[in-house]
Amino acid sequence: MGILEKIQDIENEIKRTQKNKATEYHLGLLKAKLAKYRVQLIEGSKTKSEKGEGFDVMKSGDARVVMIGFPSVGKSTLLSKLTPTESATAAYEFTTLTCVPGKFTYKGATIQLLDLPGIIEGASQGKGRGRQVIAVARTADIVLMMLDATKSAHQRPLLEAELEAVGIRLNQRFPNVSFKVKKAGGISFNATVKLTKIDQKLVQNILHDYKIFNADIVIREDITVEQFIDVILGNRRY
Repeated sequence: MGILEKIQDIENEIKRTQKNKATEYHLGLLKAKLAKYRVQLIEGSKTKSEKGEGFDVMKSGDARVVMIGFPSVGKSTLLSKLTPTESATAAYEFTTLTCVPGKFTYKGATIQLLDLPGIIEGASQGKGRGRQVIAVARTADIVLMMLDATKSAHQRPLLEAELEAVGIRLNQRFPNVSFKVKKAGGISFNATVKLTKIDQKLVQNILHDYKIFNADIVIREDITVEQFIDVILGNRRY
């Protein structure tokens, strides 16, 4: 069974499982496994053959803004309006096939604006050129989501779901958790606030699933299972 099939199986099991006190540990471990497989999917695509010509653009200026959206929503038009760069536009989808950079100045700051190919649903799993597009998005300081007002209102949640699946957390701050792996001494767990979505037993179970048996954890806010997994992985973009 491939990684995509394993991801699909876990997602289906999560959907089938009722959410209550009796199933919270099972769901927590399923989410931990799901996160591991998604990381493997992303890291497995980091080869020269899949990297894609034209997606390696050196970061420059004071900030990088990446435009993300489905095909033909106006990303190229906006780039051409805001910067001297001319990005191809046409009355058909997938006009932009690579990463097209431009620059503009705002209140003395130089902003690098990137026009990326439109992504499709399932981009986080490798459909279209989704992995290359999302890999560039992970390097951005700001993700500018481009939507077509004449199309479905579901565009935004679909885009957010694709970015969430590959570890891009929009409009969120990193959880206030101290996590340090050590060589011995077991798991030291402390919380300075009341936890309502996770507890010590679930934390230990998730850590064991990641083969972590010695660590110091201090939780300073009421986090979710997903946020704790983000802390463990350490490769999420907030």
